[in-house]
Amino acid sequence: MDINLIKKLIKLIENSEVTDLEVEENGIRIKVAKKVRVSQIPMQNFQTAAPITQTLPIESKETKALVQKEEEASAGLHEIKSPIVGTFYRAPAPDADSYVQVGDTISSGAVLCIVEAMKLMNEIESDMSGKIVKILVENGKPVEYNQPLFLIQT
Repeated sequence: MDINLIKKLIKLIENSEVTDLEVEENGIRIKVAKKVRVSQIPMQNFQTAAPITQTLPIESKETKALVQKEEEASAGLHEIKSPIVGTFYRAPAPDADSYVQVGDTISSGAVLCIVEAMKLMNEIESDMSGKIVKILVENGKPVEYNQPLFLIQT
């Protein structure tokens, strides 16, 4: 591999937002990478600049009370989680009514939603009876494996 080509690759990386580049030619592989700096402080006039201080968030009494209320509210709630990765749908068809709404009372085995994976529509059923308290995912949004979808009050 030509040394001039390597020098050009290095300059290309330095002058762009690309952080690494790998090239293979005639069985020779070269990887060029640069370190990314998180933040820079200008060094000129550093002595006259105001001192840099970092403030850490301090929880107020109101914040602590809200967190406590959320923890108390989530006690006794059961999460229905996605068994697969896919796209979340609340209804069987775009023009159909949703399977469930917040406030609905459901029984064990009731269909709650569909998660589409690889063009297969997988009905997600409730594993317990209760009342739908919250729907945690928006219609048509992707979901991950084991991601909470619904909160059910038992």
